[in-house]
Amino acid sequence: MFFVDTIEVPGLGNRSYLAGGAQTAVAIDPPRDVDQLIAAAARRGVRISHVVETHVHNDYVTGGLELARVVGAAYLVPADARVSFERVPVHDGDHAEVDADAGLALRALATPGHTPHHTSYVLEQNGTAVAVFTGGSLLIGTVGRPDLVEPRLTEHLARAQHASAHRLAAELPQETAVLPTHGFGSFCSSAQTEGSDTTIGKEKASNAALTRDVDDFVADLLAGLDDIPAYYTHMGPANAAGPEPVDLTPPALADAEEIAARLAAGEWVVDLRNRVAFAAGHVSGSFNFEAEGQLATYLAWLIPWGKPVTLLAESPGQLAAAQRELVRVGIDRPAAAAIGGPKDWVPEGGAPASFRRATFADLAGRLPAQGVVVLDVRRDYERAGGHVEGSVHIPLHALHRRIEEIPAGEVWVHCAGGMRAAIAASLLDATGRAVVAVDDSFDAAEKTGLTVRNP
Repeated sequence: MFFVDTIEVPGLGNRSYLAGGAQTAVAIDPPRDVDQLIAAAARRGVRISHVVETHVHNDYVTGGLELARVVGAAYLVPADARVSFERVPVHDGDHAEVDADAGLALRALATPGHTPHHTSYVLEQNGTAVAVFTGGSLLIGTVGRPDLVEPRLTEHLARAQHASAHRLAAELPQETAVLPTHGFGSFCSSAQTEGSDTTIGKEKASNAALTRDVDDFVADLLAGLDDIPAYYTHMGPANAAGPEPVDLTPPALADAEEIAARLAAGEWVVDLRNRVAFAAGHVSGSFNFEAEGQLATYLAWLIPWGKPVTLLAESPGQLAAAQRELVRVGIDRPAAAAIGGPKDWVPEGGAPASFRRATFADLAGRLPAQGVVVLDVRRDYERAGGHVEGSVHIPLHALHRRIEEIPAGEVWVHCAGGMRAAIAASLLDATGRAVVAVDDSFDAAEKTGLTVRNP
């Protein structure tokens, strides 16, 4: 018998895995906060004997080095990955015994494409493949992006992705479970994944890498690539150098005067409450990144790297969860934190700031009108699928650099569902712009009478 436990990392759209038998197990692509995998192993009553990386990750800081150190496991990393720490270098075809009593072993399969050194790991039981951990190679219905390493290598790696997918399909049985790390919302995926599980057989029938010839596949893959989150620049080097252990102890608490002083010094103060509460009342100059949204992705994407950040939370639990999210992308220690609400965070004699929330129906009732600016902060591919006529387009991740491009007037800002519009509204509000956050699904826009232009 064997097991495979999935460790979800929903904020980043990734998965990690623990697989093994009755005695020992292997951890695959662990997140920075390794206590989750240690707890999973404890629940199973197994010892983690191996920790493996499919590649040097570009989208998060790995916990692999720390996990291997803590549990005394062998740390397996592709041999061609340039790293600055001791590890077991893995070559194509290498085997590692996982649990002898269960007949479990890992077989390394070179699958370049997402990175030049990318390696998948086939879980075999008594010599038969039962699952394959594909990292950023073969995903559910798609493949990992080939453009995160070096622009000059992108087309070469895209062709390598096609070849690697075909190698997996040719060498593994149809019923082999495909267990990728990326593809569940991660920007490392070249397209949106649909579904939560798959097999080699299912992918052979539906994955473009396996149903299309290489030239057509590469052309479409390259044409569909989206912007790369800015913080990715820092993830690969951190992983190659060997990440430091994390410190998840609570940060020092700040009072209202310290919060004001940090804002005056140009530091970032981030309010983790939901967007409804933030719009109703917040510290002037603070930014709203909902704890329940893609906090790590968007905060790490927008914040100037290394800028001190103070976190404002409703509860100690919300603060702790946010810290855990942020260490995964290298924002290791908040400069300070505060618990409560605006009444606790605004200096005595001051008043909370606020702005309006609205729907697309409200916007339709406001247009046409002088002095109204409609700002679309969706990404390029979303905009290409249809947009409000006359709207200004600045993707959220570029907004803090391009605020001066927004025409004068009251800014009605929207995205696809409301979360990114709330972030954008907070950025604009902090500069003193009059802003209305459209907290609505873009699908409702055309139904309200707004003119939506479709290509």
